Amino acid sequence: MFSAFNDIVKNMAEKILVVEDELALQETLAYNLKKEGYQVETIGNGRYALESARKMKPDLIVLDIMLPEMDGFEVARILRKEMSTAILMLTARDDEIDRVVGLEVGADDYLTKPFSMRELIARVKAQLRRTRLLREEMSKSVEPVKHETLAFENLTIDLTRHEVTLNGKPVQLKPKEYELLLFFAEHRRQMLSREFILERVWGWDYIGDSRTVDVHVRWLRQKIEADAAEPKRIVTVRGGGYRFEG
Repeated sequence: MFSAFNDIVKNMAEKILVVEDELALQETLAYNLKKEGYQVETIGNGRYALESARKMKPDLIVLDIMLPEMDGFEVARILRKEMSTAILMLTARDDEIDRVVGLEVGADDYLTKPFSMRELIARVKAQLRRTRLLREEMSKSVEPVKHETLAFENLTIDLTRHEVTLNGKPVQLKPKEYELLLFFAEHRRQMLSREFILERVWGWDYIGDSRTVDVHVRWLRQKIEADAAEPKRIVTVRGGGYRFEG
């Protein structure tokens, strides 16, 4: 009876893949995450991490940058094309370039070594909490007949299906890109500071900086602007933030 109950709890637990080649840190991370009730698998090789992620389909990936065979940047870039799993990157350096590249390849957050286990657990919980909220939102039942939309000339946001089209063709957006675009659309022609956007779209408990907003705005511009280098829809307000013109 207890065995069956434990199996049910294990199946309900959120799954975390730890990709770290330093064995002592790998074991420490696994131990502390399991103490929090998560299912944890570990791997110390970048190429094998791809196979593990595809098979495991984790709720979160804790991903080191420096790995054998394939670095964490390349692992994140490949996985981001295949799945929307949250990625928390670990870097041994505090270089801004590491953080920027990590965000550009699709990481949701980053943490610089050395770090406290309390901080890592806090970031893990924050990422998983956002993942749960997004899944709950997407799973809400909606009326199939009625579709609420927001239209801006050749750009349309289908609020019912969470779909975006440009010139009648679907635009492939990541979940956070869609949330950001919808937030802009709901505040059309308002100047929005990076800090305000970060708080409202990523959540007040997000542990990161406004560079995250800039990266996601750049991605959006590449997908919905006629010329991303000369944006007309999402314009930069010097010294302020961004304004969505529609």
